[in-house]
Amino acid sequence: MLKQRTLKQVVRTVGIGLHSGTKVALLLRPAAADTGVVFRRIDLDPPVDIPLSPERVVDTRMATTIGSEGQVVATIEHLMSAISGLGIDNCYVDVDAPEIPIMDGSAASFVFLIQAAGIVEMNAPKKFVRVLKPVEIVDGDKWARLEPYSGFRLKFSIEFKHPAIDATEQVVEVDFARESYVKDVARARTFGFVNEVEALRAAGLAMGGNFENAIVMDEYRVLNTDGLRAGDEFAKHKILDAIGDLSVLGRPLIASYTAHKSGHALNNRLLRALTADATAYEIVTFEDEALAPSGVRPQLVPA
Repeated sequence: MLKQRTLKQVVRTVGIGLHSGTKVALLLRPAAADTGVVFRRIDLDPPVDIPLSPERVVDTRMATTIGSEGQVVATIEHLMSAISGLGIDNCYVDVDAPEIPIMDGSAASFVFLIQAAGIVEMNAPKKFVRVLKPVEIVDGDKWARLEPYSGFRLKFSIEFKHPAIDATEQVVEVDFARESYVKDVARARTFGFVNEVEALRAAGLAMGGNFENAIVMDEYRVLNTDGLRAGDEFAKHKILDAIGDLSVLGRPLIASYTAHKSGHALNNRLLRALTADATAYEIVTFEDEALAPSGVRPQLVPA
């Protein structure tokens, strides 16, 4: 049986919120089978739980924000990308602020955190959402699509018309039957432009952004002294974000995702379109793990 997974033990870290600029304490805890991933605002009395679902997404400006009972947790996409990438089905995410810490701007710190906690399999079948027919959202020249596929594959194309980005790979495809989330996706950092910072901060965003947690560019070049981590880092980060955004579905996908210039808002609209059509998907489990597509089998089980 392909089994659900949770954390072996509690693990914690502290960081800065990218948009709030405030110090944030984060705690990841094991959860029982079929709990899913539940965010908990422990700074509130009583604490407020926010389970994942596409309908819980309440804001997509520069990040994915989920909410319940008037309370929110913002910038969940990098953490959720790591949780999804490592095949975690059930855990509690305790946070003492309305935003997840940005760490280094990628998912690598969250991968390290989960690996430090350890991963255990549970005596319950892992439940997947298998896409049965194409679902697409188009917004001008931007679009995102889910299609039937025996595995989990993502293809993303970007178009920024910026010299530093144009010099890198513009189209990236990741098929988890071949590639590794940890090696091939997790280290790609978020990025931004100096000329947008003033407007973002006037809107209460990017208050904690700096060279330690983002790739920063002026009109011509990357300003970080250490440069890029890879020649496809910009497009790979969009894949990283998409994995996090799609994981808001609450169950892993068996599907092909293709997108051009998509972002958090379009990704969420795509999920809502999928769940609104009962004929577009089905829930499946695999009693025989060998029958599961190789691209959706867990890639990593730390000791």
